[in-house]
Amino acid sequence: MLALIQRVSSASVSIGGSVVGSINNGLLLLLGIEKEDTLQHADRLLQKVLSYRVFADADGKMNLSLSDVQGGLLVVSQFTLAASTDKGLRPGFSSAKPPAEAESLYNYFLESAQAEHALVAAGRFGADMQVALVNDGPVTFLLKS
Repeated sequence: MLALIQRVSSASVSIGGSVVGSINNGLLLLLGIEKEDTLQHADRLLQKVLSYRVFADADGKMNLSLSDVQGGLLVVSQFTLAASTDKGLRPGFSSAKPPAEAESLYNYFLESAQAEHALVAAGRFGADMQVALVNDGPVTFLLKS
């Protein structure tokens, strides 16, 4: 599993002009699911996301996690993160988990996040979404399980 996380002061996801999820201070997580990913990968990645220290402490150093600052988490499925870009000028998606299986794992990840963290919002799997964000820093990391 791949998680592109961005520290944000605000973020939202809309479908058809209607906002379906939004947060203020926290993390926008774009989630890519690969063929070999399992529930265990999802569990490990979630713990990493919640514990990854990307927020400033009193000294201005990145020593605080999302859990520490009790920020929001906006989860958006993004199968293009699983693309192969090694060859040619067009991405290949053979390494991405098939949609039905990926949706099940996405839902598991989302439900687990909601059970472990108070402020969780989400997009809709497979939908044409518009994501708006104010990247704070900017701070962006690619996490893998």
